[in-house]
Amino acid sequence: MLQLNKQLFNRIIFSVVLVITLGHIAIAQIAKAPEKKEGDGPYPQLIIRGVTLINGTGTPPFGPVDIVVENNRITKIAMIGNVGAPINPERRPKLKEGGKELNCEGMYALPGFIDMHGHIGGVEQGTPAEYVFKLWMAHGITTIRDPSCGNGLDWVLDEKRKSAANLITAPRIFAYTAFGMGSKKPIVTADDAKEWVDQNAKNGADGIKFFGASPEVMDAAIRENKRLGLRSCCHHAQLDVTRWNVLNSAHAGLTSMEHWYGLPEALFTDKTIQNYPADYNYTDEQKRFEEAGKLWKQAAPPYSEKWNKVMNELLSLDFTIDPTFNIYDATRDLQRARRAEWHETYTLPSLWKYYEPSRESHGSFWQSWGTEQEVEWKNNYRLWMTFVNEYKNRGGRVTTGSDNGYIYETYGFGYIRELELLREAGFHPLEVIRSATLYGAQALGADKEIGSVEVGKLADIIIINANPLQNFQVLYGTGAIHLTDDNKITRIGGVLYTIKDGIVYNSKKLLADVKKIVDAEKAKTGWQLKQPGM
Repeated sequence: MLQLNKQLFNRIIFSVVLVITLGHIAIAQIAKAPEKKEGDGPYPQLIIRGVTLINGTGTPPFGPVDIVVENNRITKIAMIGNVGAPINPERRPKLKEGGKELNCEGMYALPGFIDMHGHIGGVEQGTPAEYVFKLWMAHGITTIRDPSCGNGLDWVLDEKRKSAANLITAPRIFAYTAFGMGSKKPIVTADDAKEWVDQNAKNGADGIKFFGASPEVMDAAIRENKRLGLRSCCHHAQLDVTRWNVLNSAHAGLTSMEHWYGLPEALFTDKTIQNYPADYNYTDEQKRFEEAGKLWKQAAPPYSEKWNKVMNELLSLDFTIDPTFNIYDATRDLQRARRAEWHETYTLPSLWKYYEPSRESHGSFWQSWGTEQEVEWKNNYRLWMTFVNEYKNRGGRVTTGSDNGYIYETYGFGYIRELELLREAGFHPLEVIRSATLYGAQALGADKEIGSVEVGKLADIIIINANPLQNFQVLYGTGAIHLTDDNKITRIGGVLYTIKDGIVYNSKKLLADVKKIVDAEKAKTGWQLKQPGM
């Protein structure tokens, strides 16, 4: 999903001709994050004391450990005792002068999360960068991939630079431009495509997001991008998927796919085109998403010869799948997504308005959505999840992306929902964490620096006072409901500290800042959350 020009990208008309017109359109931009010092550190030495570590590599939890950070690097992980036994003070790293200790006994540490599909707000949604960044950081997301740079490449690169220098409170950013963005001429030949790709690299982009084009253009662009050492992703939009699907992209050198478009089409055995009804119109999103919910049952069945063949081809190409299960979650239970408990406190009035049924707002296709559509989507998910889980089982890389700011998925909260949905798909909780951390770093080509809590890597660490492997819901900013032994209803969890580059951020304070932003908008507009049509 994109956020560039309202009429252009809200309808998701991703043909090359339309995308190229971006070169002649002024991109509307949201407010940048304010430059101000937040968080504490980095310190000459920071010691996280007595924590149980889930390091992101798939290793089971171990501890208690003391994690030593010097400036922004992890320099030591010391085993300091055994479960149920007193901590051995002789094993504990010594605190140096000017150092800082965090007493985290009984708590859990994880690597910072990586959101592989993180749009930095949108003009139509009224979501300024500070709002988006703080929701992400409050949920432990320390790195994002911006797929399409919807606020303009220069805008995103400036925020990336400031985040890297820790001048703003924000995750580190990987900037992937939309293919054709900023071009002054139509891209219709292979040479046109290569020329644009070369210029995109010179402009400083980290990669490219594709939506589809002619086979000649797609093949040339992806291969040239790979030759330059950059990475790529693709939302294989229906407008071009009949002539270029996921397999075509993977063989050309695409490094990852988003959502699932283009994958069922590669699995067709008795057709070459999705079974569109005669009254289908792609720009009618009610019809578009209603029919999308019937697509996986048109593909080869799980574990069949064609199904296995396609999967094995993708595996042989070291291809990454970023499914973004959460962003379509409302299609199978609209009421649940609408009534999520965080909307009242943390969803901006303008964002809530954007979510409501509309023929203009992208992803707000609830013109007439009910039981029949939801049943189809529930069946769709079963088949989709079966492929993704087996892909992981056979050694494939699956990552976590949110695509939040649409379809009742609010930034940060929607990302945690993605973890829950990978679990639903059949992933072990440790496999979920690995997808959310190390595998994301590998897909970005950054796993030597981030993605796991290991000596030598950057200090991107989450601290939480509950075990997320037992219940991913403790990672939500609102925590999880817990009944005490004396029958009192309370909440547990919610990330306590998000450490990025050795800087310690109080995650609860970040959420409080978001609440202030939301409350200010409510006061300005006199807005109250109401369910659509009521």
